[in-house]
Amino acid sequence: MKPILVIMAAGMGSRYGGLKQIDPVDEQGDKIIDFSLYDAKRAGFEKAVFIIKEENLELFKECIGDRVSKVMEVEYAFQKLDDIPEGFTVPEGRVKPWGTAHAVYSARKAIGDAPFAVINADDYYGVEAFAKLYEFLNTHEDDEKYRYAMVGYRLGNTLTENGSVSRGCCSTDEEGFLSDIVERTKIVSTEDGAAYTEDDGQTYIPISRDAIVSMNFWGFTPSFLKELDGAIQYFFENKVNDNPLKAECYLPMEVDKLLKEGKASVNVLTSGDKWFGVTYKEDKPHVQASVKALKDAGVYPEKLWE
Repeated sequence: MKPILVIMAAGMGSRYGGLKQIDPVDEQGDKIIDFSLYDAKRAGFEKAVFIIKEENLELFKECIGDRVSKVMEVEYAFQKLDDIPEGFTVPEGRVKPWGTAHAVYSARKAIGDAPFAVINADDYYGVEAFAKLYEFLNTHEDDEKYRYAMVGYRLGNTLTENGSVSRGCCSTDEEGFLSDIVERTKIVSTEDGAAYTEDDGQTYIPISRDAIVSMNFWGFTPSFLKELDGAIQYFFENKVNDNPLKAECYLPMEVDKLLKEGKASVNVLTSGDKWFGVTYKEDKPHVQASVKALKDAGVYPEKLWE
């Protein structure tokens, strides 16, 4: 089956202050996701699955989905708080989604038995990244291990001067396979480079700006969905009670578990493209300038979907 592109767009955008996935970044009204979809289409992807909140469906279709549906097959999956394993209930007062692993879990029916790539809706990944991951998904299948991939980026190219970011910090072996990944939820740019905190800013631990990080650009075979069934079950049995209002199940953490168990290998594909995104409203001018430069360089046409 041909690979599917899965786009995670159900985040609340709390740090940004709005539904950033539909916020234009150029004069033509294009959003960051438009550029990812354009790159995915020319790489070979023919179907896109958007993971969104059900209440945003009509707005999302109007702003993004209806245009894209003219050139790609489009399907929607809803990340719902009550889409949880049988026997559990949503904690009182819980509003925040259950995290990126749960987002992919929410799209299990739409993905079916196809290999698939996963991206964030509010990150720009670049032309080369989509081409490399599509080729990987078309040429690799599970054998004695699950054969997955991710596109890695240099940490220094993924930071913002406007606050902290969350990144999956990666270690690789000599052959370029992922050996370890740790989710750091608060990484900041510093005068000396970068640092992360695990105690809400009381102390900071330096980290190299050259470190390879995950931007949630993954390539999976259908086996990952089966593993997510157990991962979500474990999450609700063991993690939710500790932090009922904010606990999240992250994709990098679930991939790392499979690595540690010897079930999976993950090829780390490097891209020469520079990442950019809008974590905070103050990031938008930089994104707009980056988009204009790419169009001026001929990487994209003035109007993407015409």
